[in-house]
Amino acid sequence: MKKFLFIGMAMAFILSGCDLDEEPVATLDKNAIFSSEEGLSAYSMSFYEIFPSPTEQGAIEGGYEGFGAIPTDYCGAQSILPFVLLNGVSENTNTVSWDWTDLRNINYFIVNCTNPEIPEEVRNDYIGLARFFRAWFYYDKVKTFGDVPWIDRPLDPQDEDILYGPRDSRELVMEKIWEDLMFAAEHITRTDDAAQCTYVTKWAAWAFASRVALFEGTFRKYHGLNLTTSADTWLKRAEDAAYEVMRNSGKRLNPSYRELFTSDNPPVTETILAMTGSESLGIYHSTNWYWSTGITVTTHFIRPFVCTYLQKDGTPYTDRPGWQYEDFYEEFQNRDGRLSATLRYPGYRREGNLALPLLNGIGRLGYQMYKLCVDATAPDAAQLSTHALQVIRYGEVLLNYAEAKAELGTLTDEDWSETIGALRARAGITGGLTSKPTTVDEYLRTNYYPTVSDPVILEIRRERGVELSFEGFRFDDVRRWKCGDLFKKSWTGMYISAINQPLDIDHDGTHDVIYYTDEAALEKADALCNNDNAYKVAVSTDLTSQLLQVHPAGDGVGYHLAWRTNEDHLKVWGPKQYLYPIPRSAINLNPNLAQNPGWENGATNDGN
Repeated sequence: MKKFLFIGMAMAFILSGCDLDEEPVATLDKNAIFSSEEGLSAYSMSFYEIFPSPTEQGAIEGGYEGFGAIPTDYCGAQSILPFVLLNGVSENTNTVSWDWTDLRNINYFIVNCTNPEIPEEVRNDYIGLARFFRAWFYYDKVKTFGDVPWIDRPLDPQDEDILYGPRDSRELVMEKIWEDLMFAAEHITRTDDAAQCTYVTKWAAWAFASRVALFEGTFRKYHGLNLTTSADTWLKRAEDAAYEVMRNSGKRLNPSYRELFTSDNPPVTETILAMTGSESLGIYHSTNWYWSTGITVTTHFIRPFVCTYLQKDGTPYTDRPGWQYEDFYEEFQNRDGRLSATLRYPGYRREGNLALPLLNGIGRLGYQMYKLCVDATAPDAAQLSTHALQVIRYGEVLLNYAEAKAELGTLTDEDWSETIGALRARAGITGGLTSKPTTVDEYLRTNYYPTVSDPVILEIRRERGVELSFEGFRFDDVRRWKCGDLFKKSWTGMYISAINQPLDIDHDGTHDVIYYTDEAALEKADALCNNDNAYKVAVSTDLTSQLLQVHPAGDGVGYHLAWRTNEDHLKVWGPKQYLYPIPRSAINLNPNLAQNPGWENGATNDGN
């Protein structure tokens, strides 16, 4: 059973209200549970286990991007998502879950929450919560598999028509998801969770509805799905749901971006739903350990993505003269503040000590993420982090609203100012905040979205990548935009001016690293180094080498770090990979499920 951070304190609260001589909830019969609000409340806590847990390494499919294998279009990663590795996935390798246990638990509650002794408003409140989680469950299933069986009651063995029936259409299931979300938004009465933001509220339902509708609207648009409900209908739903949160929730952007990801109590100004830990309750996660230690840090930004962060004046970084040859210190100057709030920056200190990114063979590309880490070093030891992790926040809602309207062609300058402009203003950007862009950034288009010519949509996609990095959205975003080929990008890291000599990459007068090609070169360079603790990293100019590679930069001036580019041919993407295969074990039990196109007969992800 998963251990979810956000339910620990809620369960402790509920249990504290029970007398010692009362029968434990788990042993009560159905009537005892469904005949009181206390019973409904206790049961509803089980729904929260459907959320992703950051303690589960490699659970990208579960939705939390901070751990394990992650999308490779903006990061180099030691553990590449098997879904983009040649022959990494087939119907015989169950890399994602076809588990329906959570759904049965939810449906059982909905079907049995009928006791007339409990006021209808109270029952509908809890049914709304259950339907929110059913929508969450099914949204994940549709994103993963496309068509799936729609089941709205707990099944019995005699329900053979459903147990052994075909999958229902995407159209039907998504409409049912929307019905569930609208019921939840209308009937959930909780509007505020000021203490921890760990309970689902009315605004969480509306915000999640905007996420679901944006995904479905853009997926239908860019994949050309000609279904009964149009892409534009879903995009309008996304706009309207986001607008409801923007106008009525009282949420707003928190002044500090970094504070959102480093506080034990998440800032209630912006947080809509979060997972939290507790030292007193022994509820921890391993975020600091994963991102801050030499043992586990194997995932770094690639430079093409770093180059998408704007300058402070709102202009593209790649408009800057000589940007191709700027080193670690130089490229952080006068940039979007989220760059320094996401990556260890020149001069970053932890507990008073200078903390450069790891630059050794583990750190590799030079851009070490610390967005989800606290500055204290104690939580670096194993699983000792307690700070909150965002699940839904207001910043995402603004992005959903802007993108939905841009895709519909109705985004105004006022909309831009209220959404993208506001997000950029918080990041310290001063230009381009009040009116939509009119010029295409050719670097962004060429390197990430070559089929997009609308400067507004390009800039919104830039903003989404920057604002939501490492929060679990990128894999879904790239798939819904039908840009899966991005996962085959090569991994190039920071610019270095030379090899075989000591480098001061943060310009503080002390050498930080020597990238050397052989022991003789290292001996000579080491004699010139003024820091005994400088990293000494073996590199190669051979593109087939297993070492960290260095590639000549443009015009032969300096080098870029590069990682495992000899394995680029193992990254694959093809049309069938926008959906996962149905596990063979499930089809063996029910042949009527049928297989998703391209995955039949044990086919693997081979780029076709």
